[in-house]
Amino acid sequence: MDVTWVIDLMDGFGAPGAGLAIALENLFPPLPSELFLPLAGFTASKGGMSLLAAIVWTTVGSVAGALALYWLGALLGRDRMRAIARKMPLVSVDDVDRTEEWFLKHGKATVFFGRMVPLFRSLISIPAGVERMSLPVFLALTAAGSAIWNTALILAGYLLGEQWNLVEKYMDVVSKAVLGLVLLAIVLFVVTRLRKKSQARR
Repeated sequence: MDVTWVIDLMDGFGAPGAGLAIALENLFPPLPSELFLPLAGFTASKGGMSLLAAIVWTTVGSVAGALALYWLGALLGRDRMRAIARKMPLVSVDDVDRTEEWFLKHGKATVFFGRMVPLFRSLISIPAGVERMSLPVFLALTAAGSAIWNTALILAGYLLGEQWNLVEKYMDVVSKAVLGLVLLAIVLFVVTRLRKKSQARR
């Protein structure tokens, strides 16, 4: 991926530029924080920004992006999610209800740990908004989880220096593994539903 625009942001605005890049990464998950954060660490190692500022501003960016998706989920709401479920093949309103029950039980841990899981880092904010999780709780958990994730990758880029891009290569393997598990879960879900429909017709 061409990161010239990210480099330009960091060169032009320093740590706030890194925060903006991470806010955009939260809104558009295909943009990789696994690339942007080590780059911020490397920039800090060269004196382009302080290490602390890089961590603080990227965490602010993470929270800002997550908050936008939280409000998207809140705008959708339970009723719209149920209406969408009714129109989707192989998905039922019961699935939405079960997901809601699960989130009510495990939502806090999901939001916190989800901030450290590639691909899910952004998406987890939407169900939090749908369920109208307490905003102060959501912000606190998002900030804490994001701070841990951001600090780890920024420090890795800071310590690796010119080899900062090694972080992205290793994290890419993790991201692909997570994506593989998600696709497997989707396949199993579809197969199970098709079998149930086939049995119901007999």
